[in-house]
Amino acid sequence: MGSVSARAVVFVLGLVASLDLLLPGGAIVGRLVAGRVEGRLRRGEMIPKENLRNGDRVRAMIMDVDLTLRGAPIILSRSAPEYMVELFRHEVPEIEQGLLEIKSCARDPGSRAKIAVLSHDKRVDPIGTCVGVRGTRVNAVTTELAGERVDIVLWSEDPAQFVIGALAPANVSSIVVDEEKHAMDVVVDDENLAMAIGRGGQNVRLASELTGWKINIMDAAESAQKSADEAESLRALFVDKLDVDQEVADILIAEGFTSLEEVAYVPLQEMLEIESFDEDTVNELRARAKDALLTMEIAMEESVEEVSQDLRDLEGLDTDLITKLAMAGVHTRDELADLAVDELVEITGQSEEQAKTLIIKAREHWFAGQA
Repeated sequence: MGSVSARAVVFVLGLVASLDLLLPGGAIVGRLVAGRVEGRLRRGEMIPKENLRNGDRVRAMIMDVDLTLRGAPIILSRSAPEYMVELFRHEVPEIEQGLLEIKSCARDPGSRAKIAVLSHDKRVDPIGTCVGVRGTRVNAVTTELAGERVDIVLWSEDPAQFVIGALAPANVSSIVVDEEKHAMDVVVDDENLAMAIGRGGQNVRLASELTGWKINIMDAAESAQKSADEAESLRALFVDKLDVDQEVADILIAEGFTSLEEVAYVPLQEMLEIESFDEDTVNELRARAKDALLTMEIAMEESVEEVSQDLRDLEGLDTDLITKLAMAGVHTRDELADLAVDELVEITGQSEEQAKTLIIKAREHWFAGQA
């Protein structure tokens, strides 16, 4: 039989009957016995530096029931974010009553965690309720998790506000949201820089996991340099594709235009409100932008047509990635395989890990048949 999911529903309270039990592959687990039910707590699902001994009473969460396993089919965890959510549900009755909701959770097990909470009742303070009188509720969770410190964050529908709260206790000076890349550039002053990043990058990493956004922390100087670089790149684009001088390009940038698509298709009235442009100039700019986009589209289609079949068939590539590769002059599997990780990241906007995986996949045929 296959595995039966029992995620996020049950607590198990049991006795550790044995430790250092080896599974195929060498994974170390503990076997927990609760009545006649046995579960496996793998070393990777335990809290780091946590030493459990025979006879210890522990709580864990059922993550899966795998009936193909011999002996103890129940897979347990103490390090999963869902386990922390259930611990708070146990300690905070308002969650069970539906007055509060934990929207997300991110953990560095045994060290630090962040949870995002939302109140469905204006009379209930979500953070204060989870903390409890004199910290009793949050301390109970911390004690259960070997001293893991918990930051309680107010969830917000506004992604920027949510990220600002998630980075607490650091104070944010400004924030720029990039919807396309699902990323945010967060500017903090020098006094808050180390706090925002956290030891070993812990604070920003947890905030990113909690919010689901890629977060780039920078100081004012880095932000100014990045803005200048982006403005220079945009200026070059407008000068080249619209055939205008730098003065016109700078006016477009100052008015907030960030792409040819915006110049071509933003409502006409908005462009007519630019004092530096008369109606004839606006119409000419829009026409040139549309012509440039059409030319680029044709060039892109022609470039994609040149992509080899072995590249099209490569696992992990979709139409969007193939198009980006083609526009960068990458038309064959070998050309992809020859790229460095940072080059592929720049072309596709993927993470380093995703780019590395794709390059390794592209190189597999080089080593096919080798022992």
